[in-house]
Amino acid sequence: MLTLPNILTLSRILAVPILVFLLWPAPEPTRFDYAMAFGLYALMAITDYFDGYLARAQGTVSKLGVFLDPIADKIMIAAVILMLVFTRDVSGFATIAALIILLREIAVSGLREFLAGIQVSLPVSQLAKWKTTFQIISLGAIILGNAAPGWGWIEQIGLFSLWAAAALTLITGWDYLRVGIKHMD
Repeated sequence: MLTLPNILTLSRILAVPILVFLLWPAPEPTRFDYAMAFGLYALMAITDYFDGYLARAQGTVSKLGVFLDPIADKIMIAAVILMLVFTRDVSGFATIAALIILLREIAVSGLREFLAGIQVSLPVSQLAKWKTTFQIISLGAIILGNAAPGWGWIEQIGLFSLWAAAALTLITGWDYLRVGIKHMD
């Protein structure tokens, strides 16, 4: 149960409160806070890649890991989105992209829970993996853009990527819903 991949996944969950603290406006996050938040966020993103890679490479894929990995992803993404909206680093129309991402994650989690109750699996699609990648890149770029305000283009890439992630979020959400509806009588 406490394999390296599972420890990496658990560390991602446990790091979320620290990340939120670094982004918390008290009275407002400084460039240093954003730089520290970006470093921690990048480390968390790297563990997201390596936990699955190591589990498959070592043949230690576990039910706990399969259960926790998507939860860790959703907790990390949701916490960062909420903080960036709260600090107004994501504002205006970009808030709609953030809301699309949050709503889809909640809806798909509910769908997975429903389908698990009737013993139907809803595997992660390759497009959904790209969606997660775009989410991670977009939020990381927005955090990094605030750590280096002279490089405003980084934050713009983050906001553009946020919309790309929202588009992929809608597409994959619809794909999952379409599959799920077939099992609802």
